[in-house]
Amino acid sequence: MPVSLDTIVSLCKRRGFIFQNSEVYGGLANTWDYGSIGVELKKNIKEAWWRAMVYERDDMEGLDSAIFNHPRVWEASGHVESFVDPLVDCKGCKKRFRADDPSIVSDGGAKKCPECGGMLTEPRKFNLMFRTFMGPVESDSNVIFLRPETAQGIFVNFVNILTTMRRKIPFGIAQIGKAFRNEITPGNFIFRTREFEQMEIEFFVKPGTDREWYERWINERQDWYLKLGIRKENLRVREHPKEELAHYAISCSDIEYLFPMGWAELEGVANRGDYDLKRHSQFSGRDLSYYDDATKERYIPYVIEPSAGADRAALAFLVDAYREEKVKGEKRVVLGLHNSLAPIKVAVLPLLKNRPEIVSMASEIAKDLKGLFATDMDDSGSIGRLYRRQDEIGTPYCVTVDVQSLQDKAVTIRDRDTMLQDRINATELKNYLLKKLFSAHK
Repeated sequence: MPVSLDTIVSLCKRRGFIFQNSEVYGGLANTWDYGSIGVELKKNIKEAWWRAMVYERDDMEGLDSAIFNHPRVWEASGHVESFVDPLVDCKGCKKRFRADDPSIVSDGGAKKCPECGGMLTEPRKFNLMFRTFMGPVESDSNVIFLRPETAQGIFVNFVNILTTMRRKIPFGIAQIGKAFRNEITPGNFIFRTREFEQMEIEFFVKPGTDREWYERWINERQDWYLKLGIRKENLRVREHPKEELAHYAISCSDIEYLFPMGWAELEGVANRGDYDLKRHSQFSGRDLSYYDDATKERYIPYVIEPSAGADRAALAFLVDAYREEKVKGEKRVVLGLHNSLAPIKVAVLPLLKNRPEIVSMASEIAKDLKGLFATDMDDSGSIGRLYRRQDEIGTPYCVTVDVQSLQDKAVTIRDRDTMLQDRINATELKNYLLKKLFSAHK
């Protein structure tokens, strides 16, 4: 049975994945803080992406560009002119809606509020970029924007990376970083928020090869999710019709996931053509073309952009990994996360917390493992309760230290997914866990 979004939200708060921002003050709407377990999950997702997209490829470079950019960057990119939504306001309850919101009621040609039935204003344009001021004086000359995407920081550094890293096309530039959009209708937990984190690539190719690379990147990005445990039936690709394309795109496809609220974009792969580099060349006066030594050609590269959200990925992995089982008549909640994504890899559990020598042995084992894995030492309850907590946060292996361990120096290892147990000598524990945690099928 599909899991509900409320169930995921409840699990996330209960087990320290994600909390409501500023909760002690009543919360800030659609803004979320990652707790001790959640920050590990999100970090692991970003590390898995970076490893696959940068370390395991020979055609990719990394970048970390600033959140602030020169205001002309956003003029050149088209965001100042095109990054707008038409909005209407309710004259009664004062709530704001997108003009194309399907819940808006039409009554004899008049548009009425879906919340209170009040009359709505005429649509007006609203820019989605957050404005602020750079410097001590708040004036129009000091207006600056929080970046709504990480892509433009890559485009304006194209020549810097090209020359310093001695790259030849085709090659890509990868970046992970925060972006900010003043969304009108954020919601569905961490699916759509005003502050989010992107994992983005701009891949530069020769014009004429762009369609091939576009299709290749769609396949590669789908495969990444599948390798990390997303079920195939929960993924699909939807190509945008022409009327839906962004102002910069030749073509674009969404890799969609079946979230609890239905099919929705998990990641976009766009063929941006030569729009961005041409515009920045025009607005900056700098030559951003590429010269091919082999063919003696000079051209503006086309760009293929796979753009994923770390937060949406976190939600998808949580939803896909969640399952409920009946074990001995009781409900067992499990997050079957891929080992590389699991926030805690190993939990060390003393069977009896009132036996100091057992707790001491467990503490030494946990200390020894922490140099290799994210390890949790927990003696805060009965063994059944400890297992349930670790199952709910997706810990692949639990190591139990019991009374017999004091004599034979052996421990019991429990597998999260099968619940099968092995008894091995504590001196063999590291090698056992290394083999289990990093085997190909995990």
